[in-house]
Amino acid sequence: MDVQKCKTKKGVNINGPLLISPNVYEDERGYFMESWNMRAFNQKIIRDIIFVQDNHSKSKKNVLRGLHYQMPPYDQGKLVRCIKGEIFDVFVDLRINSETFLLWAGEYLNDKNKSQLWIPSGFAHGFLTITDTAEVLYKTTNYWSKDHEHTIKWDDNSINIEWPLNGNLPIQSDKDKNAENLNEISIKKLFKNDI
Repeated sequence: MDVQKCKTKKGVNINGPLLISPNVYEDERGYFMESWNMRAFNQKIIRDIIFVQDNHSKSKKNVLRGLHYQMPPYDQGKLVRCIKGEIFDVFVDLRINSETFLLWAGEYLNDKNKSQLWIPSGFAHGFLTITDTAEVLYKTTNYWSKDHEHTIKWDDNSINIEWPLNGNLPIQSDKDKNAENLNEISIKKLFKNDI
């Protein structure tokens, strides 16, 4: 397993999120890989993480899900991978005491690179489907809670994410279409500590 820190487009390291590339063993039959090993994962991130929920989504091309996050006590860390097709996976630092507060980074996850993205608590998360369809699996460190979930607009100018939409408008849920801009969000809905 190879682990790398995630960087913004300008090359700034964001503390916390990690891009994880598994060891893949291929031969004439196909391939084998460990998609999840708690001991190896916890050793790499130097924390003891327990996942409590697995989520699986299937999306059409140009579907944009997010930017979602949950506040304590239901804040979530996520381990995201794309098992079919390709997505552009994005996270935004919402930790107000962080040196990278409101900076974003994105990684292409697909069924070829088999990479996974670890996004700890304190970040908003979303993704755009690049291929005709994509299936995404992600583990979470806490349960979904409607009362603690928040959504930020995908095109908030104060974040300025460069989504690879190629001039197309994204396909979104009503919830995501009606998301708030950051300037509408109370400071109470942001993270005070570097979790």
